[in-house]
Amino acid sequence: MSAISIEKRASPWDVGVLAGLLERTSTESGERLVDLVQASPVLLVFLRHSGCTFCREAVADIAKLREEIESNGTRIVLVHMGDRAGIEQLVKKRTLSDVDRICDSNQELYRTFGLKKGSWRQLFGPKVWARSVIAAILRGHGLGRPSADASQMPGVFFVDRGLVVSAYRHRSAADRPWYTSLCATDERGGNS
Repeated sequence: MSAISIEKRASPWDVGVLAGLLERTSTESGERLVDLVQASPVLLVFLRHSGCTFCREAVADIAKLREEIESNGTRIVLVHMGDRAGIEQLVKKRTLSDVDRICDSNQELYRTFGLKKGSWRQLFGPKVWARSVIAAILRGHGLGRPSADASQMPGVFFVDRGLVVSAYRHRSAADRPWYTSLCATDERGGNS
């Protein structure tokens, strides 16, 4: 049996490619991703770059929701594209330094999970500009310079018992997923 299988409603997947990638991928602390997803539910959060206002907002949201996310045994794993120093500074600021991180500088995980490059509208459209003012200025997440592939779209995936049971692929860089609803489980351990 494969280390991971995919629930049909989440998205079309190449299970063999995904299972192989999970076996080859390790966190920055050396744990294999396949071992993490077999041991407990995992919330995989694919970030853009540390200079992105919405990436900063996402990390702040996760910090605020961490206790609720982890209350059912879910482990948070942040995936980034190689800006280790910037990401480290960002998670340290939000007291998330102990959260698992994966550096995916060649963006293989991003592609395998179906996260594409953003169009002009997804990255710079009216919604993005409006939300960037709110997030950067009103909520204090600030503006920064791109420190990785600024065209890469983010996403969030909940993996439970080896199944990708929920997926959120951003339609714009400004989307703000509700992390706790993505990893909500019922008493049987399945996605609600």
